[in-house]
Amino acid sequence: QTKTGVALLYDEVSENAYDIRLKLTKEVLTIQKQDVVCVSGSDHSANHRTVTLRRQPVGGLGLSIKGGAEHKVPVVISKIFKDQAADQTGMLFIGDAIIQVNGINVESATHEEVVHLLRNAGDEVTITVQYLREAPSFLKLPLGSPGPSSDHSSGASSPLFDSGLHLNGNSSNTAPSSPSSPIANEPKYEKHWLDTLSVPLSMARISRYKAGTGKLRSNAFEVLALDGISTGILQFYTAQESADWLRAISTNISDLTLQNMKMANKCCSPSDQVIHMGWVNERLEGTDSSQLYKCKFLALKGSSFYIFSTPPVSTLDWVRAEKIYNLCEVLFKIHKLWLADDCWLQANLYLGIHQDFDLEDQRPYCFSVMVGHGKSHYFNVEMGSELAVWEKSFQRAIFLEVQRTGSKTYMCSWQGDTLCFTVDFALGFTCFDSKTKNVLWKFKFSQLKGSSDDGKTRVKLLFQNLDTKQIETKELEFQDLTAVLHCIHSFIAAKVASVDPVFIDSQSIARKYMYNN
Repeated sequence: QTKTGVALLYDEVSENAYDIRLKLTKEVLTIQKQDVVCVSGSDHSANHRTVTLRRQPVGGLGLSIKGGAEHKVPVVISKIFKDQAADQTGMLFIGDAIIQVNGINVESATHEEVVHLLRNAGDEVTITVQYLREAPSFLKLPLGSPGPSSDHSSGASSPLFDSGLHLNGNSSNTAPSSPSSPIANEPKYEKHWLDTLSVPLSMARISRYKAGTGKLRSNAFEVLALDGISTGILQFYTAQESADWLRAISTNISDLTLQNMKMANKCCSPSDQVIHMGWVNERLEGTDSSQLYKCKFLALKGSSFYIFSTPPVSTLDWVRAEKIYNLCEVLFKIHKLWLADDCWLQANLYLGIHQDFDLEDQRPYCFSVMVGHGKSHYFNVEMGSELAVWEKSFQRAIFLEVQRTGSKTYMCSWQGDTLCFTVDFALGFTCFDSKTKNVLWKFKFSQLKGSSDDGKTRVKLLFQNLDTKQIETKELEFQDLTAVLHCIHSFIAAKVASVDPVFIDSQSIARKYMYNN
């Protein structure tokens, strides 16, 4: 199914916007611009057309013009009146820039100079025109339907003077002149939408932010292909139009990503499947960088969480990730959601682990992935639906890895003794001597009643003795305490999910609020 619609292409250098047409298919987003093309006859010059108009007693030249050198744009035809001189030629169109009038070049002329020339050019006026493909939107030229015979009169107001040349100029001829009709062997022209840029959507990404800032564009976004080709800034007339196109393009990108995942998974073992992957923006940590983000490509595959600078397109690319983390030892946390009533929701989804984040930047849909040694990655996505998918995907990937792994054992120490601490999906917690392998203590997951840590290496685990009902405190010291705490969290969450999946779904902050928006 193909989606089409009219939008604006914003040029950040000139700060002008131009009318374009978007055509969205399953795999490609195409940008089209209007142009005048020769559809029959000898095409002596497709770009420049020279047309002779015969001024009529009623209706004059039958056109209006806008623009001029004082506005840094050419003078263009802004209206063509039905069945009058300009319309009858079949060779003039709204959006045509006037290059010459009776052999006089007017490309650098002001509006008034061109009006004066046209009104005093006599009964026969020869003009040379070239269609202005990138007419600034401030000219407010009606797009009209292709072809000169439709009624092109515009109801849109413009800050520029719109001079009507459908009135009589200085004509010496009082008798009705013959109409400006096209000659039989003259070339025939029509206005068409022509493809100017095609952006493949496979592994493409969308950006709604102004480059190098945290500022959200108003009703605008950019689509960037894997090879770096960009649509430029696409602007829409209403927030609803912008949202509709954003959703449609994002859906097609997601569908293609799903196809790529299925292809990749054919080459992978059942224990090494891709669960989810996609583009995010990662906030750069450091001084004065709260607004600086860099594009990253994340993937959840098998036992690992990958961070790439560019998407993996071959099997070899997976070893070239910037960072690779074990899924049992990461913790997913949602920070911000943008709600319908324009308020922030700060959601803390972690147990007993303190982490400070500077949340001054105004990007919605933020999450972090906390990793070992107290480090973390802070990400932002473009849409709330993406945040919900990432939340669910991290849950699924972690739960699958916990069930596949079954258990994780960490070296630890207490009071000079080297010990081993095991988290087991079926048995719970076990601590044993690393040399003798003698079990010192073991508890089920349900017996863990609380924990506290010093934020560095030491943790206290509070277990309830099933016989005495008393709380027993077990202290341990780990080289990477954060990874162990994340692992405990992952195993307990996976255990709860296996017993009561409805409870896990009910804890989903993103899905609860996003799917309704």
